[in-house]
Amino acid sequence: MICDEQFLESDGIRHQLIGDSEPIRALIRLIGKVAAKNTTVLIQGESGTGKELVARALHVNSPRAHGPYVAVNCAELAESLIESELFGHERGSFTGAVRQHIGCFERAHNGTLFLDEIGDVSPAIQIKLLRVLEQRQLRRIGSSRPIDIDIRLITATNADLETLVAQGKFRSDLYYRLRCIKVATPALRDRPEDIPLLAQHFVAKYAADNQIPVPAISPDALMALQQYDWPGNVRELRHVMEEVVVLREGDLIQAAHLPKDVFRRASDRTATNVLSMKEFVWKSKREYVERVLDLVGRDYKKAAKLLDIPPNGFHSFLRRLDLRHLL
Repeated sequence: MICDEQFLESDGIRHQLIGDSEPIRALIRLIGKVAAKNTTVLIQGESGTGKELVARALHVNSPRAHGPYVAVNCAELAESLIESELFGHERGSFTGAVRQHIGCFERAHNGTLFLDEIGDVSPAIQIKLLRVLEQRQLRRIGSSRPIDIDIRLITATNADLETLVAQGKFRSDLYYRLRCIKVATPALRDRPEDIPLLAQHFVAKYAADNQIPVPAISPDALMALQQYDWPGNVRELRHVMEEVVVLREGDLIQAAHLPKDVFRRASDRTATNVLSMKEFVWKSKREYVERVLDLVGRDYKKAAKLLDIPPNGFHSFLRRLDLRHLL
């Protein structure tokens, strides 16, 4: 059972997916249709797109919501341990089995079992998974006693299982057993309109975690975030915003506060666009002032003299150029 107060609600569907783009609204609508059914679901999407959030939403909106929710990342389990973790073992069944272990399938009885990175499991485990799914029974390692299970299975992968099937690396019969219903999670680059909401959510979260005031995000920083491709998707955005909240100075997050990869790649994309004369002059002035400040080691008096600006008005000059992070 999931006990988490951070769930949102859209059209009666509880979830933790942040965004108001059409891809996210369509995903939430699909969750609403699928959750009430007892069928097996395969979630496919790039790493960092929130596949486990979808699995959680399918569970909390299902008739099994008051039952257990058990999540396992198959890629994180050693080959020698995965069978025991999934199906359990009896004491003394192998070297090191000093006590009985109840596997994930048993722990998820009357609830939901979520197997992440299902594409990474070995052919031997694939055979055992197929047998358990077809018979709805399992045997712990070292036991001959069958145990009935009643679970709803949800799996996820960032791999193309159809390609793995064609290559002989994934059993076709297991694939078709898992993909009764297929749900795709959208990449962040396909819903850039959600990036400001996500960025502000993460900024608020990490400011609260570090007990500091919540900084605002400047328009130039939001523009840079939306122009970046986010190969790591929402997970990458979350880590970037945590880094910015912890390391930045001042009460405003500027584009220059973003990691170099994000800022540089976003700037490269921006460079392909035609700027108005006013935008070009403003951008060039900002870059020139930053170079001058770097040249004099942030000595404001020297910078003011070189730029022919009254020293007592230099701070106001930087604010007008949206260069508060240099103060």
